[in-house]
Amino acid sequence: MKYGYARVSTIGQDLEAQKKTLKEQGCEQIFSEKYTGTKKERPEFQKLLSKVNEGDTIVVTKLDRFARSAGDAIQIIRELFDKGVKVHILNMGLIENTPTGKLIFTIMSGFAEFERDMIVERTQEGKAIAKQRADFREGRPKIYGKKQIEHALGLLENGNSYKEVTEITGISKSTLIRAKRKEG
Repeated sequence: MKYGYARVSTIGQDLEAQKKTLKEQGCEQIFSEKYTGTKKERPEFQKLLSKVNEGDTIVVTKLDRFARSAGDAIQIIRELFDKGVKVHILNMGLIENTPTGKLIFTIMSGFAEFERDMIVERTQEGKAIAKQRADFREGRPKIYGKKQIEHALGLLENGNSYKEVTEITGISKSTLIRAKRKEG
């Protein structure tokens, strides 16, 4: 049996593209989930691991979808090889249960973990630099500028209801309430 595994970490990532690729590779059953790879307890992945038997193949589109770290990847591969299960990572090829295959997989897993760690480090460095700016604000950027909010608050002060001001400006009632609270 050929099983596929697809995973995305965030809502913005495309799970369907992975599933389509796995179907094109002949996967008869696909396990998929939206779950961060930094967590070991990925429910669908655990179901897949408990279902596979000798002679089965697990297909994954990329190595970073498969495991959270090099150590984790190596441990999973060992367990699968012990069960007689093959692993095919599409951007690497079929992982062979040979000394050379294990070496190549170990090296590639190390590079994948290194890449992920470097992304985290660069993100943290960028955030630290951004925090040094006087205008730094963590979180989502504001949709409405200071003048727009002042105009909307002025409309409220002139006797317009929240509903009327929302219709005129497009600014939500909750945003107006927060701005009014902040103002005074």
